Amino acid sequence: MSKQSLKRSITWVQGTALTIGAVLGCGILVLPSITANNAGPASLLSWAIMSLLAFPIVLTIADLAKIIPSAGGVMAYVAHAFGTRTSTMLSWIMLGSIPVGVPTIALTGAYYLNNLVPTNRWGTVSIAALILVTSLLLHVRGIDLSAKVSVAVICVIFTLLVTAVIVAFPHVQSSSFIPFVPHGWFSVGSASVVIFFSFVGWEMITPLAEEFKRPERDITISLVIGAIVVSIIYLSISFVTVGTQAYGANKGISSLSLLISKGWGHSGIIVTTVLALFITFSTVHANIAGFSRMVYAQARAGCFPAQLAHLHPKYQTPARVLAALGGAFTLVLVLYGTIAPDLGTLLKGPSVVFITSYIFTMLAALKILKPLTIGWFMALISLVITVIILLFSGGAIVYPIALAVVGAVFLHFKKDEMNK
Repeated sequence: MSKQSLKRSITWVQGTALTIGAVLGCGILVLPSITANNAGPASLLSWAIMSLLAFPIVLTIADLAKIIPSAGGVMAYVAHAFGTRTSTMLSWIMLGSIPVGVPTIALTGAYYLNNLVPTNRWGTVSIAALILVTSLLLHVRGIDLSAKVSVAVICVIFTLLVTAVIVAFPHVQSSSFIPFVPHGWFSVGSASVVIFFSFVGWEMITPLAEEFKRPERDITISLVIGAIVVSIIYLSISFVTVGTQAYGANKGISSLSLLISKGWGHSGIIVTTVLALFITFSTVHANIAGFSRMVYAQARAGCFPAQLAHLHPKYQTPARVLAALGGAFTLVLVLYGTIAPDLGTLLKGPSVVFITSYIFTMLAALKILKPLTIGWFMALISLVITVIILLFSGGAIVYPIALAVVGAVFLHFKKDEMNK
């Protein structure tokens, strides 16, 4: 087992910025228009449901982080409640989240830049690759500087998003909300599965617990403030997207560009492009931070190959995990450049993985937290809602099941190796 330790340097202000950054960019760039295309004005209900769901999830995760402040994050909670075998299976399921979701997020940022400076498919892939490589290299050097920069970046992002809502609001028309449910009520549930990806990222902060200066206090503050800010922004952007009809087959998926251009014209498109790149990088960077620590911690515990359980000798960062992530990102980008799958389709798989991980986490919370307390009831509410959302995932449920099978095979061979 590795005896190396991660460096403690994160404050609650930096933690809040990382929290917002990890969650905000997951869908604000394209999902308001994608979900409006799928469910019409009723997509607002999906966003409202997901906003409400965020709070019991956040409060539950915060309680668990105070009890078990580990770089393993949700995997540590599941291991504490159900044993290492279950946490190992969940670890392998989680391998289908960030390695696929983060390059997809990078592609959305590249898509926005493509609207301003048109290029071909591989040009878009190259822009996404540059975003990912920059983040990976910064993480090798350490999270301290990145966390400080995140505070300034989130302030810029928040200001520009509020501006987008303000300039678009005068163009909202009541007729845009009629009919309210043009594609049936099932579309509301289906949209919720995709939107769920916009509200994941909270668990990517908990693996940083070993790097917070005061994790028992600052993680809760970071998560709660982050949830409030993110929910307000999502609901506001979704409302003006539907109200101004900044969606539809002939308008693409870059709803933010359409919203800001309503008030600022062509210069608004430039502003939106810069905003999109800031959001993309912030989200990519925060998610890589949490996920790389989670994989490192699981490798340290023997759930993944031991080669991943080593820190950089100078910077004390999980450099080998970051290198492995770079390889996974490359495969996803090559896949996109070759066959160009729909971004919504790419996001649905990681969304179902996150839903599955939250179900495991809430089950663990029900066992770890004191019964009938507020935290326990928050976990119960979160569990019920996430199970309901999972029922709308359709064929995408095969994705986490396949990853679990791979994890089972790994455990089988590892057991045989230990018995020799």
